Amino acid sequence: MKFFPFIGILFITISCNSTYTSKKKGYFKVDFPERKYLVFDDPEVPYTFEYPGYAKIVKDSTYFDSNPENPFWRNIDFPQFNARIFLSYKSIGGKALYKVKQADGTYKDSLGINYFDRMVNDAYNLTNKNEAVATSIKDSIFITQNGITGTYFKVGGNAATARQFFMSDTNKNFIRGALYFDTTPNADSLKPVQDFLQKDIEHLINTFRWKNK
Repeated sequence: MKFFPFIGILFITISCNSTYTSKKKGYFKVDFPERKYLVFDDPEVPYTFEYPGYAKIVKDSTYFDSNPENPFWRNIDFPQFNARIFLSYKSIGGKALYKVKQADGTYKDSLGINYFDRMVNDAYNLTNKNEAVATSIKDSIFITQNGITGTYFKVGGNAATARQFFMSDTNKNFIRGALYFDTTPNADSLKPVQDFLQKDIEHLINTFRWKNK
């Protein structure tokens, strides 16, 4: 006695009368570490701040295939998230290489002075490079309890650098930070990690101090 045809017909009948419900695309659950902060206070660096114990700070030897301008550049690495915060420091009034656009559309390195207004414009321009993929770009000016002033950028959409900021005392020091992920940007899958690391960026900013002010 064979029941296979009847079972097949029954399965088809039930399937045809079933209500289909679409399911949202899911992503792997991320286990976040417990927050604990350490003090970064390198005697050779003109700034200090607190950073997460699950991160490590390394001296930047290259920055997008070019050498850093001075020994004060640092990276905050988050190996478990394949993420990194680039901290690029400039001395106001110092000299640095700038990309100057030529008549043929190419760019040439040119030695220039780090004027405060110029570095602020560069920070905005670097953020606005995400316009092609960004759904929004929001900037907010802040001043911390330590008297540190700066601007924080939150970029929506599949931007490579969804969290950026800069801080300056306007006469000696200027530092820019940018969060990058070593993966293809996807706003939905990266959002939980971005939100988690945003708290760490906020803590960095709120504990940041200049040493040579």
